[in-house]
Amino acid sequence: MTVSAPVQIEVRDLTMTYGQTVIQRDLSFNINHGDIFVIMGGSGCGKSTLLKHMLGLMVPSRGDILYSGASFFQANEAEQGAMRQRWGITYQSGGLFSAMTLAENITLPLQLYTNYSAAEISDIVAYKLALVGLAGYQSYYPAEISGGMQKRAALARAIALDPQILFFDEPSAGLDPISSRLLDELILQIKESTGATVVIVTHELPSIFAIANNSVYLDNVSKTMIAYGDPAQLRDRDRPAVVKQFLTRSAAADDEDRL
Repeated sequence: MTVSAPVQIEVRDLTMTYGQTVIQRDLSFNINHGDIFVIMGGSGCGKSTLLKHMLGLMVPSRGDILYSGASFFQANEAEQGAMRQRWGITYQSGGLFSAMTLAENITLPLQLYTNYSAAEISDIVAYKLALVGLAGYQSYYPAEISGGMQKRAALARAIALDPQILFFDEPSAGLDPISSRLLDELILQIKESTGATVVIVTHELPSIFAIANNSVYLDNVSKTMIAYGDPAQLRDRDRPAVVKQFLTRSAAADDEDRL
C-alpha cells in the first residue's frame, strides 16, 4: 500500500485582494512534503500574488496558510521568523547583490542566522557553489557571469541554510531553452539531494512537465482555482477546457501567459 507524504503546506480558503479588487478567492489546496508544486494560470491571474502570500509578504483578506500544521498569519513575529529560516527563495532576476561576490552573497544568510566560524562558512559556500556547478567561482561578481550562471548562484544562496522548502518565481525567465532545461535538471538534483519541497511560479510548459508532480491552476475569469493535481493528468482530461488549452498551447503562444 502506498503511503501518502505528509502535508507540508496547507492553503485554506484563501482570498487575495488589492483594495476592493479580488485577485483570487476561495483557494484551498495542499502541498505534500517532497512535492515539486507549480502555480500556473494565464496572464494576470495572480500567480506571483499567491507566492507573495505564501511568503508572508502580503496578508490575505480571508483564509490562512499553514506550514507543517502551524498557521503563519496567526503566529507572532518570532515564530514567523523561525518559519522563514526554513525557506529558500529565488527571484526572477536572481536577486543577487551586484556589489558582492558570489561567495559574499552566499555567506550573508550564514552570517545572519548561524554561529558557524569563518572557516566553516567558507567550506559551506564552496560546497553550495559546487552543488550548482559553480565550483571555483567564489570571487566572481554577478555581472561577470552569464544569466544562467546567475540563476544557479542564486539557487546556491537559497540553499545555504539547508531549507525545507524552496520557492521559485519564474526561474527560467530570460533563459534560452538549453539553459532553462539545465536549470530544471538542477532543481531536480537539488530536490533529490536535500529532500526539500519545491514551489514554483512558471508558465513554461517544458519545465512544468519535466519536473512538476503537483499543481494548481488559477483562473483569471472566475477568480478562483479550477484545477489541482498532476499537470500531466490535468492536460489529458477533457475539462476544464481552459486548463487543457493552457497545457497544450503552442510555444508561439507562450509569451501570452507571462505575468
